[in-house]
Amino acid sequence: MSKFAYIQCPTGISGDMCLGALVSLGVPEEYLMEKLNKLGIEHEYKLRAEFVHRNGQQATKVHVDLTHHHDHEDEHDRHHGRHLPEIEQMILSSELPKRAEAWSLAVFRQLAVAEGAVHGIAPEKVHFHEVGAVDAIVDIVGTSLGLDWLGIDSNEKGMPLLYCSALPTGGGTVRAAHGQMAVPVPAVLKLWEMRSCPVYSNGIDKELVTPTGAAIATTLVVDFGAPPPMTIKQVGLGAGSINLPIPNILQIWLGESTSSTLIETISILETQIDDLNSQAIGYVFEGLFAAGAVDVFTCAIGMKKSRPGILLTVICHPENLLKCEAILFRETTTLGIRRSTQQRAILQREIQQVETQYGVVRVKVAWMGKEVRANVQPEYEDCAELARKHNIPWREIHQMVLHNWQTKNGVNY
Repeated sequence: MSKFAYIQCPTGISGDMCLGALVSLGVPEEYLMEKLNKLGIEHEYKLRAEFVHRNGQQATKVHVDLTHHHDHEDEHDRHHGRHLPEIEQMILSSELPKRAEAWSLAVFRQLAVAEGAVHGIAPEKVHFHEVGAVDAIVDIVGTSLGLDWLGIDSNEKGMPLLYCSALPTGGGTVRAAHGQMAVPVPAVLKLWEMRSCPVYSNGIDKELVTPTGAAIATTLVVDFGAPPPMTIKQVGLGAGSINLPIPNILQIWLGESTSSTLIETISILETQIDDLNSQAIGYVFEGLFAAGAVDVFTCAIGMKKSRPGILLTVICHPENLLKCEAILFRETTTLGIRRSTQQRAILQREIQQVETQYGVVRVKVAWMGKEVRANVQPEYEDCAELARKHNIPWREIHQMVLHNWQTKNGVNY
């Protein structure tokens, strides 16, 4: 049974709202401050939490009070703001828990890529302005620390099992480092585009999703939409800064799966081809997998005018749909591609490492329920590398890894 969380955000998402909900779930302020102080910015801010009311509902509001506030337009902000390499070094040098470190780095990298695309510069050259200010560093690293402290399980990519509702677009304008900007601001739109994020309008013309909040969601969330089947164990409530027509509260539902499988949304691309050199198919496969495809396969079919052809099918996550589709148009002769969205049930899984006399091999272990192991498979490439290096049959390495894993874990299939 896996432990995961669902973010319900009818009034959007920001870093401080995430922190508030996590503190509401029991993440100690003292723990957050102890770990955050290792970033070397303890003299630049103070962290405090309080109960507030939003439209009559009580929620936790976390404040990141800057000890030296600088206006967006002053010389300090223009010339002394932090860039991505400096922030990455701060995180790497702070001895955070490994998962919190990896998640924090991933969020800031995603944010830098989006900001760089907006301004036409490399991610490393991005001057973060308000996004890279101390409060955003605290929000992003603090959120990663909180999710790790709560014991949220990870998927095979190392990301937290975090799900999220569709995000409201907001509207109107907001004052930012580059002056008045339309909402959603360009960085938020780019983050949504990069992730193929589902959005909608709730009719509120305010900035509801901040760049920090969008970066957290589009980086750490494994799937957007309705909540997966779950047993809710606890609900955290994080308050936003302003009063809105509906309660400005972000909810984090902490729960456990009600089944032995997890549900995720996937995209399916399909096209029939009858006039492509068969030698090109392998090249297409390589390009699709490099673009993030989960699986690619072909089926022999009979087409119009009795021509033999193939049905080429690509399974990918929604955020990789456009990249995979572009490869199909570029590398094949197709004139049209069908798109569909489905849900699939997947087993809980993790990557383990197994020692052999020839070297270390990664093993993918899938779980059915809490104690039943449904599938244990050594990674093909690891086995192939050792087989080539030591001139041993591949199947011998494969069998040795399985035997060593079974011995180590006290099981026998």
